[in-house]
Amino acid sequence: MPADTGFPRNDVENDFERARRRQVLARLSQRLRREPDDVNLILPFDEVVAALGRTGERRLGLQVIKLDTVVGTVDSTRDFDRRFRPTSGRVRERWERLALAQRRGESIPPIDVYRVGDLHFVVDGHHRVSIALATGQKTIDAYVTEILTAVPSRGIRRRGDLLYKSYERLFRSRVKLPAQAYAKITFSDPWGYAELGEAVEAWGFRLMQHEHKFYDRTEVSRRWFSEEFTPVVRLLHAADLVGSGTDADAYLTIARERYRLIRTHEWNDEVIEELQRQFRAPRWRILSSIAAPHPKEKDSGAAAAEPVAAADEQGAAAAEQGAAAQEDGGTAAD
Repeated sequence: MPADTGFPRNDVENDFERARRRQVLARLSQRLRREPDDVNLILPFDEVVAALGRTGERRLGLQVIKLDTVVGTVDSTRDFDRRFRPTSGRVRERWERLALAQRRGESIPPIDVYRVGDLHFVVDGHHRVSIALATGQKTIDAYVTEILTAVPSRGIRRRGDLLYKSYERLFRSRVKLPAQAYAKITFSDPWGYAELGEAVEAWGFRLMQHEHKFYDRTEVSRRWFSEEFTPVVRLLHAADLVGSGTDADAYLTIARERYRLIRTHEWNDEVIEELQRQFRAPRWRILSSIAAPHPKEKDSGAAAAEPVAAADEQGAAAAEQGAAAQEDGGTAAD
């Protein structure tokens, strides 16, 4: 931080100008690096809670919180960016007035925040947070209300991550598992959660048809994870079919291709050997980021695959007929 001039009014003016320059440079750097447009946008509390699923709240009282955990706001303000740097000169008058009062030793009340996981969202005190960050402070006093959610907030860095969390929340509402099981199910593409939810429900239906019993979501989910997902992932690792994606990526991709190629829902040595043969052929490859296609893309891909499969079958039939004709010709010549 530059040294103070000894004139508080001049110092707060310099602090504001410095914060504005940093905001402009951060926006320019974002464009030069071709980063997503939302990387420097302040996170909106309502959208975050909607994506995670609000389950309750509790007041924690006055606490000291780290300023680098303050990432969002309850208000839909565009006056500050993700690091609470002013985005325009509109807030200058109030910003400098509060900063001047702080420099003169006047009492500054604590801010009010909501806590979601490790993240904090400002209810009241946006200017105070901005001033604290601009003057190099690391912590600030705050009245904290913790918001409890169905899905943890870890991994949220920008607004684009909220889509990922919303799909994960919907998956958890359909597939009831303990926290340690959820931790083992992660996807490179958020659409994987939606597709896996459908797959688990279909697996549960086949289970109930086979055993002539009704099971609720919790029991179906428990048995799917213990009888299907866990042993299958172990088999895929042993067969070197996981690739560099996640276990859930590999399970969903190979389970999908298993039925399309072999027309079976079973897992055994013969199925694994056939999948190894298919996926090691030049036309099949498990990518580092196995992304389940969007429904429209998936439908068009399936439609395109049908004529290809039909052509392959016709080619195989023609080859067999040619081989038979050759044998017959050879026998007649003998």
